[in-house]
Amino acid sequence: MSEPILRKALPDYRWQGVDLRAYKDEASAPFRSVTRQVLASAPDLKGELRYFEVAPGGWTTLERHAHVHAVTILRGAGRALVGHEVVEIGPLDLVTVPAWAWHQFRAGADQPLGFLCMVDATRDRPQLPSAEERAELEAVPDIALFLAGS
Repeated sequence: MSEPILRKALPDYRWQGVDLRAYKDEASAPFRSVTRQVLASAPDLKGELRYFEVAPGGWTTLERHAHVHAVTILRGAGRALVGHEVVEIGPLDLVTVPAWAWHQFRAGADQPLGFLCMVDATRDRPQLPSAEERAELEAVPDIALFLAGS
């Protein structure tokens, strides 16, 4: 079955014919209040376009992997950790996550953070930081504050 030519936008950052899914299996990795929607994925596409929404005060998993992400913020504001840098993010910002870079997205306290994410259609499984790798990240003051939710 081929992808539809048009998926109409619905209220609240939903799309016609697109299931609202859990971000991940809750036992697989630590995260808080995240959903995902797969907007485009087909055998003839080299990539997959997904929409993630992080509820106010929520965050994605701290992870890394071989595939690159291209992330465009659609709504809300928050912060992102990419590699060893913490950046403020908001609507229409583009965040590029290089291969093997530690990354995490955090929504601000007062509004959801919604973003489009383009990745390879075939991708590797994410790696979580070991205790030693997390300690190395937390040795950087800005990253320690970010990971603590401050």
